[in-house]
Amino acid sequence: MDIIEDIEGWPRRFAGWRPGTGDSLSDYPFVKNRRAPFKPARRALPMLNLALISSAGAYIDGTPAFDTSSASGDLTFREIPIEVEQSDLRFAARGYDPAAVQKDTNSQLPIARLLEFEQNGIIGQLNPVYWSFSGFIPDAAKLVEELVPKLIDRVRRYEVQAALLVPASVLCHQSVGLVARALELEGVPTMTLAVVKDVVESVRPPRVALYDGEPGTVSGLPDFPEHQRRILDEALRLIEPMDQAGIRKLVVALETAVEKSRGER
Repeated sequence: MDIIEDIEGWPRRFAGWRPGTGDSLSDYPFVKNRRAPFKPARRALPMLNLALISSAGAYIDGTPAFDTSSASGDLTFREIPIEVEQSDLRFAARGYDPAAVQKDTNSQLPIARLLEFEQNGIIGQLNPVYWSFSGFIPDAAKLVEELVPKLIDRVRRYEVQAALLVPASVLCHQSVGLVARALELEGVPTMTLAVVKDVVESVRPPRVALYDGEPGTVSGLPDFPEHQRRILDEALRLIEPMDQAGIRKLVVALETAVEKSRGER
């Protein structure tokens, strides 16, 4: 099985696409896969070394930023220790509003929540580094050819046993979905958070936890840790019991109708 099934046809469709103004995806030829690779989780969640992969464009202050002006997208990634403080992170946001992640990195980069899960025994271990890339990459073939092999090599070196992938923008859902497919083909079970149904249905990452959210806050609303915990807890607990590829709808209901109408939490 290929990461992009129609690897010969897709480049032709992409070559015929004419980008609109800004980061418009009007008539963009999203990758269309019919099947998804799948690796069953052989260990329970409390025994897994879990890695985080984010497409929000996070990088450490003082280091080179991602190139958000490239027509084909920036095909590099950053390897960031989990000890790096929120205040030391910057985000090269493309295709999504960075307001939430600048206010609370856990809305796209849920390190604090995952460390809580590690302390509480929900996961065995959070991998000591996570990987960040800028997921607005229109040229999916280049993503697969250039970024993915290098990222897979780093994941192997850390002996990652499962991975949580968090997209940021609409197009990030494609980029992250392709990375998830590549990891699964390498034998690493994955879980992809998602808020854009049609894109994940088209790209077909192996496991998808879908809920009614917004790009830019895919791992939970900023400064709302209960919301973030609910999303992550529901999604991660699906890794082991899922016995085939598919999309699962999360509940993620923390507000009553009255609280929502009042803007309360």
